[in-house]
Amino acid sequence: MVLCLLVFVSLFHVPRHATECDFAELYSWQRERKAKKKFSLHDGPPYANGAPHVGHALNKILKDIRNRFEVLRGRQVHYVPGWDCHGLPIELKALGGLCASGLTPLQIRQRAREFAEGAIAQQKAAFQRWGVMADWEQCYYTFDGPYEAAQLKVFQEMYSKGLVYQDYKPVFWSPSSRTALAEAELEYNPEHVSRAVYATFALTTPPPGLPAEEGLDDVSLLVWTTQPWTLPANQAVCYMPNAEYSVVKRADTSQLLLVAAERAAGLAALLGTELRSVSTFTGSQLEGGMCTHPMNPGVQVPLLPANHVTMAKGTGLVHTAPAHGMEDYSVASQFKLPVDCMVDDDGRFTELAGPQLQGLSVLTEGTEKVISMLRENGALVLEQQCVHSYPYDWRTKQPVLIRPSKQWFINTLSLRDKAKEVLQKVQVLPESARGSLLAMLDRRTYWCISRQRSWGVPIPVFYHKDSGEPLINKDTVTHIAELFKEKGSDCWWELPIETLLPPNVLKKAGAGAASDFVRGEDVLDIWFDSGSSWAAVLEGEGQEDPEEPERRLRWLPSSRRSPLGAELDSRADVCVEGKDQLGGWFQSSLLTSVAVRNKAPYKCLVVHGFAVSETGEKMSKSLGNVIDPDEVINGGKDGGAPAYGADVLRWWVAESNIFSELQIGSNALNSARDSISKLRNTLRFLLGNLQGFDPRTQSVDAKRMHYVDQYMLHLLRQFSMKVTDAYSEFDASRVIRLLQAFVTRDLSSFYFSIIKDRLYCDPEDSPGRRSCQTALEEILDGVTRSVAPILPHLAEEVYQLAPGHERGDTLFRSGWIKSSSVWQRPGLEEAVEGACAIRDSFLASIASKNAAQYDLTVAIQPGLLFELMESLQEEPTSTSSQLVELMMAARVNLVTELPRDLDPQALVRHGSFLINLEGGFIREESPFSIAVAPSAGARCPRCRRYTSESADCLCSRCQAVVSQAPPLRP
Repeated sequence: MVLCLLVFVSLFHVPRHATECDFAELYSWQRERKAKKKFSLHDGPPYANGAPHVGHALNKILKDIRNRFEVLRGRQVHYVPGWDCHGLPIELKALGGLCASGLTPLQIRQRAREFAEGAIAQQKAAFQRWGVMADWEQCYYTFDGPYEAAQLKVFQEMYSKGLVYQDYKPVFWSPSSRTALAEAELEYNPEHVSRAVYATFALTTPPPGLPAEEGLDDVSLLVWTTQPWTLPANQAVCYMPNAEYSVVKRADTSQLLLVAAERAAGLAALLGTELRSVSTFTGSQLEGGMCTHPMNPGVQVPLLPANHVTMAKGTGLVHTAPAHGMEDYSVASQFKLPVDCMVDDDGRFTELAGPQLQGLSVLTEGTEKVISMLRENGALVLEQQCVHSYPYDWRTKQPVLIRPSKQWFINTLSLRDKAKEVLQKVQVLPESARGSLLAMLDRRTYWCISRQRSWGVPIPVFYHKDSGEPLINKDTVTHIAELFKEKGSDCWWELPIETLLPPNVLKKAGAGAASDFVRGEDVLDIWFDSGSSWAAVLEGEGQEDPEEPERRLRWLPSSRRSPLGAELDSRADVCVEGKDQLGGWFQSSLLTSVAVRNKAPYKCLVVHGFAVSETGEKMSKSLGNVIDPDEVINGGKDGGAPAYGADVLRWWVAESNIFSELQIGSNALNSARDSISKLRNTLRFLLGNLQGFDPRTQSVDAKRMHYVDQYMLHLLRQFSMKVTDAYSEFDASRVIRLLQAFVTRDLSSFYFSIIKDRLYCDPEDSPGRRSCQTALEEILDGVTRSVAPILPHLAEEVYQLAPGHERGDTLFRSGWIKSSSVWQRPGLEEAVEGACAIRDSFLASIASKNAAQYDLTVAIQPGLLFELMESLQEEPTSTSSQLVELMMAARVNLVTELPRDLDPQALVRHGSFLINLEGGFIREESPFSIAVAPSAGARCPRCRRYTSESADCLCSRCQAVVSQAPPLRP
């Protein structure tokens, strides 16, 4: 009793030795041990801009579960945690509302670095509290000099291949951030409201392809746009060549309008008037027509064919402003139209837009003024509110524009086919995520990688003071990379231009003096930063310069650098991130790796869902539904929320379906806590009944064990194989389900209820009790190891309390679940499960009464089933056989037919059991009958079984045990 109480207390209060368990050294230990196989999980760097949140917990714990599983399997795990340290969000938070215009780039960078370092320290401490295994002194940071140097090497190789270029074209532009953005930096607001307009362009030059009798005099083209502010930049009106168009006459005003024929009915309903068709023709016949600009009557714009025109909305005629649309720019490129930008970096009209518009914000008062000017010119037909999806800056949560800017781009169109080809060789979990990634690749024809900020990796380009021509080549970039490696990228601003462009580099480039150039002011997109992590972390041997990996990974101990290139193929076995990274890190890593190495940086992608509230809502401070993982572990500051501990947080991650949205709240956490409590109860039972047992000297050979004990080892082997498969497939929730089924159904409800009599009442050293303890020790070991990746502290604590270990042994250094093929003995499963079929019939007949009060007669005709039952009970009648134990009855009579002189009160039932041996080669449906009658014996006061001759007398078994027991100490 005292021993059981000690186990009880221990499993509720984690002792110091279990808390430590060498976890801090575990990663280093396993990196240094010899292993036949290696496993690499490449960490997608979280953003260093704030406190750790439940999304971090989901991601890091999920990775840690797999890493710990691989360590237990004996593999050498490569996992280097990292942080994404640059970018506007960090810069904005670091400045805290200060005006950046009053600070130098170095002052901004110093503030940003300090902020990022603080966030990293906060997040790192949380990751360690969650039990994440890593060498936390050897992480990677995108603001480290060696990392930046590796990134510039990727940039240089892509530039040398012609994949990086500078151009003036439309990009997503954030007025609130004053920088260009990539698609991955956008989030779409489905509730955005625009002031859409229907405006007219008067046809001044009829298309030559239309006969004169088509009645095109005084006709206006009707266009629809949700962005009226782009109309001043209009350069053309586009049509669909294969569609039908009509000139229609308004019944209310007699105005003639040219629209797509299939849009006429919808427009009539919208305008509230009949539109009578005057003439109809194909779009191709509109070629060569000219019309008047609705805001500049002196300007003529052409009618042009275009493939992007659709009939889903609008009029079938599209206003085209090459400066403010990707498709519009393509039309301009094809037909040599000017790309005039009338919007500045702040999102305001420039003087090119005219004095009435200059200085106005295009999305607010500028739109209002444009609509007013259309109305004054008689070109406004209708204005309406349009609710639609619109891109926003993911950092500032403000709407963005499309405007042309001179930026640096990657030609992703030329990489797309190869990227899609290598992606087919990558395993994607779930498979449905592959389609999303491919679709995003299809939509991305180029990638804008330049940003107009200070906190980032500078693009290593210089510009001639007079011509503005860029100076960039392999020699200049290589030299800058060496400087960054040694001094960090701050040196771009700290060092004189003569150091950045020394004479030997200028000579190779055939350029003039360093004083003729100025350094560029743009920095690289942070998705290029993180997308180069494979080069900084995974790359090893096999490079042109054999010393390059050593220098690039100088922050890692030498023993951890070189093997990665050759043995891990410089690719991660797996990358695990949220579904938002399909358009982010997964894609940027793929594109850079394909560009430089012609292969993917990963062999498998695991794409998990987001953590949401228990009602399925996105977590938001305004809604008050944010779950703080620190409060989950330590409890609320006001005492309102309980302290669940890290185990509950890890269990929640493991039991969730990671491929959908993961709901978290008090209900989910309470459920996880209860599940762990039930598991602890099972572990306590196992530990308590193994006190004093030494498996090294007291174990029973499997062939000599009781059938039910052997059967449990058989089930344990099946359980361990299924658990191994589930972990291998990143399905920890299946591990939880398997564990709970094994513990609840096979152990608690079945095995534990059967063996208590043998454990508590048989002699301590009896073969039957040692057989049972042998099975319990194997079960304890298997269950503990199966849950160890999920609950490492609990598992290690149980391991320290379990028998058979040397002092200083730890679970994570001792391997995975050990099971033997000997446990799959032919006929064993059929014998026990046949007995269980009879047992089920017996227990059903007595309706929840105490089985120990009854005698059971089992009648089976001679055959396989009878032989199997004879293996459990050799005598015709017994009170102590293995069959009696399984039935939990007072006595079992095994006969070939029910006796004719049965007690009239006996309950008789019939059933059958299908025997399936030799993989189905032997199949036999075996009927059986049972007769249940109250036992004639009395209740033994010690074992409480009804096998005693009288109520005040011990049964024969208990008498023998007590007589051999040593006397009690006074």
